[in-house]
Amino acid sequence: MFMIHTEEIMQLIISLIIGGIIGVEREISSKAAGFRTMILICLGSTLFTIVSTKIGANGSTDRIAANIVTGIGFIGAGVVFKEGFTVSGLTTAATIWITAALGMAIGTKDYNLAGVGAALTIVILFLFEYVQNMISRLHQQRGYRVTFYKGPSAHEVEAKLKELSLKYIKKNETKDNEELRYTLGVFGRKTRIDLFNSYLISLDTIKSFDSWI
Repeated sequence: MFMIHTEEIMQLIISLIIGGIIGVEREISSKAAGFRTMILICLGSTLFTIVSTKIGANGSTDRIAANIVTGIGFIGAGVVFKEGFTVSGLTTAATIWITAALGMAIGTKDYNLAGVGAALTIVILFLFEYVQNMISRLHQQRGYRVTFYKGPSAHEVEAKLKELSLKYIKKNETKDNEELRYTLGVFGRKTRIDLFNSYLISLDTIKSFDSWI
């Protein structure tokens, strides 16, 4: 029978705190994996690692811990979604991955490694968002689905994109009676994309258009 020790209780408490701090940021950002999820991931990784070292005391101590990475991969895949030209949930999936790694570090009693890893993770999640926003203003990716009353306007749209120095990829073009449906991805500065949106709104030959990031 295995006995639970004071240090093991402290390991679980530490993992709860670290998972909670990371979970707070995910909760504030309204992500799929939030406060409780991050706590459970960190806590579970720590617990599995502790149990693994006990079961494999006379042999391989990583017999269970080695499979944590595989299991976390399935959870991470569940929060990644692709819509049009964009993929969302990658940061949340990476956060799940690093939270599990921190839990494993705590489970192996490598508190210095867990502490430094947690500090860097918190800095990246809380502070680097501002850096990412600055980059986003300089370069954005938008998807567009435009419906024209008449076909020739599609060429005008492409000419406007070139005028604004915006890169684009034409994904699909279909015609139904008098309507032309046009799908494309646009890349460039946010200010220029905003000008392109204003241009589309001003065109009388456009029946409707959708735009997404």
